[in-house]
Amino acid sequence: MENDKKHDILRRFPSVQSILQNNETLKLSKKFPDEFVKEKLNNLIKSEKDKILGLLKQDDKSELSDNFNFSAEYFAEKLKEDLNNFSFSLKKVVNGTGVVVHTNLGRSILPESAVKNVSKISSSYSNLEFNLAEGKRGKRYFHAEYLLKKILKCERAIVVNNNAAAVFMALSSFCSGQKKEVIISRGELIEIGGSFRIPDIMKASGASLVEVGTTNKTNIRDYESAINENTALLLKVHKSNFRMSGFTSELSGKDISLIGAKHKIPVMEDLGSGSFIDLSRFGLPYEPTAQEVVSAGIDVVTFSGDKLLGGPQAGIIAGKEKYIDMVASNPLNRAFRIDKMTLASLEAVLFEYLDIEKAVKNIPTLFFIALTGKDILKKAKRLLNKIKKSKAADKNLFDFKIVRDASIIGGGALPDYELETYAIKIAHKTISADKLGKIFRSLKIPVIGKIKNGEFMLDMRTVSDLDCNDILDALSIISG
Repeated sequence: MENDKKHDILRRFPSVQSILQNNETLKLSKKFPDEFVKEKLNNLIKSEKDKILGLLKQDDKSELSDNFNFSAEYFAEKLKEDLNNFSFSLKKVVNGTGVVVHTNLGRSILPESAVKNVSKISSSYSNLEFNLAEGKRGKRYFHAEYLLKKILKCERAIVVNNNAAAVFMALSSFCSGQKKEVIISRGELIEIGGSFRIPDIMKASGASLVEVGTTNKTNIRDYESAINENTALLLKVHKSNFRMSGFTSELSGKDISLIGAKHKIPVMEDLGSGSFIDLSRFGLPYEPTAQEVVSAGIDVVTFSGDKLLGGPQAGIIAGKEKYIDMVASNPLNRAFRIDKMTLASLEAVLFEYLDIEKAVKNIPTLFFIALTGKDILKKAKRLLNKIKKSKAADKNLFDFKIVRDASIIGGGALPDYELETYAIKIAHKTISADKLGKIFRSLKIPVIGKIKNGEFMLDMRTVSDLDCNDILDALSIISG
């Protein structure tokens, strides 16, 4: 009897074809790929059938036919609702964590000038590898190199797809297939995010690792005593993601460059995060800038484009012409090269650095780092006033409070230094902080906050003025 009832109800479902021929569905087919529409429709029908089968298994005595709509119009409307809420897997989120260069959230936000340039270049043909003056094939590196040479005062520069690739390709260029040695201080055999370890990258590049000194102390004698006829490179790696204190000493890049010049051996320094601006102007500890490293006589310097620089994911290799030429001619260069959209955004970001004061205002990463506690408190108060004046949140369910807190730069830069910030603490009378965080993350525009001492908070350092509207919408949705 139950099976007869089940089959009778399932037979009442409209055919897929009849739903696809509905006027509303036909409109959707103009906006979305046909196969995608069919897949979503089949999933919708299966979901409705599963509901019925679930009720039958529970021996529900109610008239199921009265509780379900079996018309093609009903399914077409449900499908429309589903597809109108569609978004790609990679989506915009609101960063309420306070971590400025958040690796998991896409690191640096591009400035408006870069976004416009990417849109213009990617939506048309471009002179990516075409020399307009000579009317023949050109080199893609020129588009960023002329600005890098101007900013860094270096002889040459090329750009690859990230800093790991930059380090790997540079090492490979000096050592691959030759059983050549690279000398590095034991205190600089670091690991950064994603299990990127200097010893592993050296081995993969074909370089033979020669460790000198001790973990905490390395001197000139350590380097010079390790140099022999197989030495291809002296490598210095900036410890950007950790600190050592106490009984320690290390050589500066300038010290190592003098050793290299004395023994006619090239010197390379990996800056990791790399910056064009002295961060101490924002009250942060001093970090060597890329310009300072180049001027110290380092032959090859590598650093990221999407961390402290505030640009797209890229690895920049700059320095003396004869060594950069070696790297540029490496066959790996084709595998690691950047595309036109990265070049378009990087060129626009580099152009901002021709005026440092404007760069601090226009490049979001620098702007967020430069914000003072007073600036952030004003921003938090503005958002809280908007929340109170709007109907976004049910005042009987939510409680809001501005609290003083600490945020970090992220991206491996200055990990032991905290920036003064202010956050808005959001409490709900019936929903726990963990569950509240999960709900915020599940929205069409996810809002990512942080939970501290069992409380859900939005750090206002990394929340832009435009993000505030998304937060208001999120609170409105959660309030129902």
